[in-house]
Amino acid sequence: MTTKASTASKNGKATATVKNEVKKKLTQSAIGLQVQELPIGRIIPDPMQPRKTFSEEALKQLSESIEEHGVLQPITVRKSGKDYIIVMGERRYRASKLAKKKTIPSIVRAYDNNDVLEIQIIENLQRQDVEPTEEAEAVVFLSEKYSPTEISKRLGRTENFVRQRLKLAGLIEGFKVFVRNGEMTISLGIGVALFEPEEQQMMLETMGEDFNAHQINQMIKNQTYDLGNAPFDVVDEKLITKVGACTTCPFNAANQGNLFGDGKMVCTKSACYETKKSKSFLNLIDKSKKENVLLIPEIRKYWADDENNQLIISQLEKKGLKVYLLDDVEIIEEPIKPTIEAIKIEYQHYDYSEDELKAELDEAVDNYKEELEVYNSAKDNGFVTGIMFHPKTYVHKAVFVKRLEDSKNENSTYSEPLANRKMAKCSPEEQIVKINERETRKRHIEHNKEFEDIVQMIRETDYIEKKKSLSVNEMVAFSLTLYENNVDYVGRQKYFSKLLDNISKMTDVETVENFKKNFKKETFYKLIRYILTKQVHFGESNHVNNLTNISFYNAMQGYYKTKIANIEKKYAGERNKREARLKERIGNLEKKIQKLND
Repeated sequence: MTTKASTASKNGKATATVKNEVKKKLTQSAIGLQVQELPIGRIIPDPMQPRKTFSEEALKQLSESIEEHGVLQPITVRKSGKDYIIVMGERRYRASKLAKKKTIPSIVRAYDNNDVLEIQIIENLQRQDVEPTEEAEAVVFLSEKYSPTEISKRLGRTENFVRQRLKLAGLIEGFKVFVRNGEMTISLGIGVALFEPEEQQMMLETMGEDFNAHQINQMIKNQTYDLGNAPFDVVDEKLITKVGACTTCPFNAANQGNLFGDGKMVCTKSACYETKKSKSFLNLIDKSKKENVLLIPEIRKYWADDENNQLIISQLEKKGLKVYLLDDVEIIEEPIKPTIEAIKIEYQHYDYSEDELKAELDEAVDNYKEELEVYNSAKDNGFVTGIMFHPKTYVHKAVFVKRLEDSKNENSTYSEPLANRKMAKCSPEEQIVKINERETRKRHIEHNKEFEDIVQMIRETDYIEKKKSLSVNEMVAFSLTLYENNVDYVGRQKYFSKLLDNISKMTDVETVENFKKNFKKETFYKLIRYILTKQVHFGESNHVNNLTNISFYNAMQGYYKTKIANIEKKYAGERNKREARLKERIGNLEKKIQKLND
């Protein structure tokens, strides 16, 4: 027996089905297209299809969906004799075959061959799972007909995406393989693609068989130049006439899309950069001679024998300039006015309140005023205009200079410091001292560079992703890191006065070894707990609306539940009284509203 309810339900479903069918037919009629159920056996994938890779896992998931719901969006095909060639929807076609479907909903359209390829490319690029080097090749095809701006509009992507893919297409095949298998990031691939194919091949051969992101990054760094720090005017069209201004140069990465960050100008033509750099230095020397301005290289006598520094000194001497090193002159630079933002960066590792930061700013402003007064009165005190430049980058700035006396009165007891004397004027014993000092300094610089390379290499590995428990060495490293960067003077005196006990006669290496030898996990725990108490947020942040504060509050419940409850009780009591008063007040207002409505 059929109930009225079930009959109504069936009628409702039937009505909805009819409405959908009518809507479907009206829509198809309006756009002049007809969806047909075509036999899968008569449909052929396009051999010219630009998309080459399909995820097997994704196809399997789609086939399962098609088994349950059918193909929700018809594919688009074109007639070819008795068969049909796919224009759009090969992925749905492949998944339907996996699902053992006999037919597939299709829209048959007529296209010119060029239109087919363009449509396929645009359809593929609008997907989210296209392999990057395939995207690059497809964008290059479209660029033969459209500008990057037009391509970005057609794809619904940013213009920077289009420019980056155009640049990625310039990778040689040897590097494209690393992008395809996920070893090389797209951004690193774009960085390599900035160079000519011959240079890329050299980079590839230098790297060897195994991909090494750190090594490639170093090669890019060594062959690119930040134009924001260039020693010459990047807008100058006449510095090297045949080349023109850097701002319009095709080898400026800023003109190839946002490759190095928002608007950052990076030169990728090392020969051109070095030529401009050298020409600007010669111009600087000419300016110094013409305007009678002292030209001071940033070289201490300590490093005067360095090969590069010797080259700079000889260049100045050949141009007829008297060479003054930093030890020969007194320099006054224009002071930089301090800001609260600069103060916050300077003291970012200190647990300073806003008032303490303001006090630091006030002190910095006072110092700035004193330095500015000295700077403004420099000429009155015997200083002259000068230019100080870096011996490697040639970056320069205007300064005030006062020459120190070249020699002292013979009757004076003055003895020039050993560091200021040339090797020829030193005794054999003093020469040994100078040689050892120079070697110590060089070794220090070398160690700094060596350590930078090691850290950069580690950052490129999977170290952060390791699942192992922390080793003792890692806990030691983290403990000392926390102590040095997060524990202020008061905290060190109050809680950690014995942490690095009896180290006054130890080197830093010995201090770390001694700390490791006496290390206890309790020390690690103590530092963590100290940091926890310091990292909570006050003000608008509290224990119900901030992740750090909520987690801290929950952790403390395990130690001080009763004390916390007492504080909560106090505030809850005050809150209840306030809410009771509010409730009474609102109740009276609601009664007044009721009377007005009556």
